[in-house]
Amino acid sequence: MMSGNDLTRNEVIQLLLRVGIASFVTFFSLKYLMNALDPTKQSKKKAKNRAEHQLKRLKNIEGVSVDTSSFSEYELVIASHLIIPEDITVTWKDIAGLDTVIRELRESVVLPIHYRSMFQKSQLYQAPKGVLLHGPPGCGKTLIAKATAKEAGMRFINLDVAMLTDKWYGESQKLASAVFTLAEKLQPCIIFIDEIESFLRCRNVNDHEATAMMKTQFMALWDGLSTESGSIVIVMGATNRPQDLDKAILRRMPAQFHIGLPSEEQRGRILRLILSTEAVAEDVDFPRLAKLTTGFSGSDLRELCRHASVYRIRELMDDFDSAGGVLRASTSASRSPPAISMADLLSSFAKMRENKLHTGLLMAQESRIDLD
Repeated sequence: MMSGNDLTRNEVIQLLLRVGIASFVTFFSLKYLMNALDPTKQSKKKAKNRAEHQLKRLKNIEGVSVDTSSFSEYELVIASHLIIPEDITVTWKDIAGLDTVIRELRESVVLPIHYRSMFQKSQLYQAPKGVLLHGPPGCGKTLIAKATAKEAGMRFINLDVAMLTDKWYGESQKLASAVFTLAEKLQPCIIFIDEIESFLRCRNVNDHEATAMMKTQFMALWDGLSTESGSIVIVMGATNRPQDLDKAILRRMPAQFHIGLPSEEQRGRILRLILSTEAVAEDVDFPRLAKLTTGFSGSDLRELCRHASVYRIRELMDDFDSAGGVLRASTSASRSPPAISMADLLSSFAKMRENKLHTGLLMAQESRIDLD
């Protein structure tokens, strides 16, 4: 017969086993339910598939030994925004009017990477850990960042700040850490942050605790990048509000380049570059257009030319309407596209100037209302 102590001991063991099994089942059931109800589940799955695809392409194209199993789930989320240099179509030839900035970028960023073996012992001529491109919107900051990565042969992580935020406590810090661990594994690498002031603006007491922790960890990891150990990771940011950036961020971005509005001579070169692939009439007066478009950014000039290319199809539309809404494929294929005329460009300019004046008046009215 079993003693009372033995019976009590067995009952305790059975009770502990039941509690353990119930806790085990409950834990995994809750975990399954949380995953099933996670609204970001599908997007995370797509991000992981895209990351694995890009990493495999990196191995096939550049012969880099990449083992996807060695990447954490957080690194795969970040890697979904990886751009391989071969996929970047922007080159220095696609950027007009910024020769001085391009030369300085090549001297301070590209050449130290290309000739790093030559200057390996130098403590001065090294690629900076941070590069800031600042200036008005639409002046080519993003194009310059991509062209820099293209020429330097660096992998390009177009960091979407929104993916660093997560509803679970501590996940944002893990994602921020994954940005740098992934960049270290894929170096040479550029981490590009567009509108960087929205993420790393001046810290204040009103910041949310999770946001403040993420900023602090991001800067700490950034400082951990050591050029002396051969790490080639550059954080490149673009902003049109550099005054909103935290002073600690500006300190980490010693290489700063102002990308201003193009001058008259630069506007002429930009217009010629934009229209170089189009049929242009002989009456197009580039110097006159460059003089008229004072205050236009590079993107404004591209939009002006795009509107002009729309105006030139009016002749085709007339043919289309006269044919009862039907044009023969053989007829349309044999015809050359109409040339963009000076009249088309002037009409486009007048339309854009009207829109700019209207937008300016609305902004002025809103400012007066706010003051009142």
